[in-house]
Amino acid sequence: MADVPAELWKPTPESMRATRMAAFARWVEERRGLSFGDPTDYDSLWRWSVEHLDQFWGDLATWTGVLPDVPDERVLTDRSMPGAVWFPGTTVNYAEQALRHATEEHPALVVVAEDTEPVEISWASLRRQVGAFAATLRRVGVQRGDRVAGYLPNVPEAVVAFLGAASIGAVWSSCAPDFGTRAVLDRFAQIEPVVLVAVDGYRFNGREHDRRDVVAELRAGLPTVRTTVAVPRLFPSEVPDGALPWAEAVADAQEPEFEPLPFDAPLWILYSSGTTGLPKGIVHPHGGVVLEQLKSGVVHQGLGPGDRFYWYTSTAWMMWNVVVSSLLAGATAVLHDGAPAYPTVDAQFALAARVGVTVLGTSPGYLAACQKAGVRPGDEHDLSALRVLGCTGSPLPAASYFWVYDAVGTDLQLTSASGGTDVAAGFIGSSPLLPVTAGELQRPNLGVAVASWDEEGRPVVGELGELVVTEPMPSMPLYFWNDPDGTRYREAYFEPWRGVWRHGDWLEITDRGTCIITGRSDSTLNRGGVRMGTADIYAAVESIPAVVDCVVLGVEQPDGGYWMPLFVQLAPGEELTDELQARLRTTIREQASPRHVPDEIIAVPGVPHTRTGKRLEVPLKKLFQGADPSNAVNTGAVDDASLVDHFVRLAKDRVTS
Repeated sequence: MADVPAELWKPTPESMRATRMAAFARWVEERRGLSFGDPTDYDSLWRWSVEHLDQFWGDLATWTGVLPDVPDERVLTDRSMPGAVWFPGTTVNYAEQALRHATEEHPALVVVAEDTEPVEISWASLRRQVGAFAATLRRVGVQRGDRVAGYLPNVPEAVVAFLGAASIGAVWSSCAPDFGTRAVLDRFAQIEPVVLVAVDGYRFNGREHDRRDVVAELRAGLPTVRTTVAVPRLFPSEVPDGALPWAEAVADAQEPEFEPLPFDAPLWILYSSGTTGLPKGIVHPHGGVVLEQLKSGVVHQGLGPGDRFYWYTSTAWMMWNVVVSSLLAGATAVLHDGAPAYPTVDAQFALAARVGVTVLGTSPGYLAACQKAGVRPGDEHDLSALRVLGCTGSPLPAASYFWVYDAVGTDLQLTSASGGTDVAAGFIGSSPLLPVTAGELQRPNLGVAVASWDEEGRPVVGELGELVVTEPMPSMPLYFWNDPDGTRYREAYFEPWRGVWRHGDWLEITDRGTCIITGRSDSTLNRGGVRMGTADIYAAVESIPAVVDCVVLGVEQPDGGYWMPLFVQLAPGEELTDELQARLRTTIREQASPRHVPDEIIAVPGVPHTRTGKRLEVPLKKLFQGADPSNAVNTGAVDDASLVDHFVRLAKDRVTS
């Protein structure tokens, strides 16, 4: 039998009984005549939640006050995937749910930036700004179903604009201002927004970044935009010609009016990474997101009024949507506009101490950087308010678990979570009823029928398989934008197994029920949780005449690191000089994303493709993760097998060095 990882944190019977998860379980027990044990046994609760989806989600909707008591037979009337039908005939509005906890006791938002002191925004102020912005949207002709796009950093204007759009039934979508023009247009042009809310620049790592030219290019490239709302950040006295100043857009403070919307009305559009072309616009529903986020926040993390929820993110990552969703629980959302490790590597822990964060979320890369720098946040900062330290974006190695409990604190619950932009929620995560073991995720989330399947579609335990979800979730996409017959949606998640969601992660479920994620089984670039497809990188690199072909890989490493090399085939007579490397990095930074600049640029004689012209991204990635070449690459399906041999040698040299 394999060694059992160390238990680094364990709840007590008393602490388990005091959790909101246990309170929900007791309410269900009384309502349903069930018993989940005392203290509540998580595995029993989870089994009930996935074997009786209608009861679980109906009870959650009632217990949280989102919907009145809905009969079981009206909760999930069609279990098809895709196409499940949830709560037909009911209405809900995300913004109304997010703003219903107004109180004078705690702020709605705490705003932290590199150049200012923390600022608190009250619930009353947030509600009235949302009402003002919603009224402005109505005044400029925005109707239910119209798209409102935000080119914004993680600032309160983004929250106000999103909630204002949601309150009237408009559909929100956002990109961070560190994305270049092409990357933004690849996303926004598809959805044809009628309103663009755009910032003039941002501060990051102590530097100012002027985005006025990019905003002008976006306005020119988005002919459907009728109104641009200008958000000042670096140039407060300037307003682009024809734009509406933000101050005017929220000047008429008023209580919001919430449009009653069908449970499956579209709320927002998030984006796939664009690995094989344009990023796919993923549309999620109001009701499904409300329930999934309440389940995660209230039941799993115990969020409620008085909590302060912080997760380092940008508006381009679904974790921004999760931060805003902490409002659904009545918690205070902490917005951080700035670099993750500025002015010092322990900046996120310093922020947590400064504003009294109770739930702090970050990335494995950030924790590893703190560990390598030798910082001890628990000794250097007052983290007494912190009870949960969350981590997502990539697998968290066991070494980071040990470091957290040695250098951060022994009384907090370290939670590693795995989910996706695809469902705007988590598949596997944490439970306050279970111990934390090094290198492992605690369990599948309630209501999520997670399994690990082998290539033949058989469930496996104790070995690596594909992460699948065998029953519907309320926040699964309604559809992809511009995918009228659902072909791209089905191809993305429901192949090779019809009616079963295949997510694209490698998963091992241990015989103890814990879960181990070892990385992506596809080629998505996922640096620090910010996903981007290789297509964005290729578009930037291939604009340089010196490059004939290229391939970029995102390689998760055993120590928790992430190596992102760019291999380039150069034109005849060209050399990979320092000048050309600098030009490549600058082009990627400006046209694609500064967070996805490659770690190394390596010249190769050519790039292998399939016979249909696709780059061998996943097979090459497997080579650099140490896979046997005969298992990683089918050379019979490659246009030039000799090129594969070159990569095999490169991978062997790196893996053995």
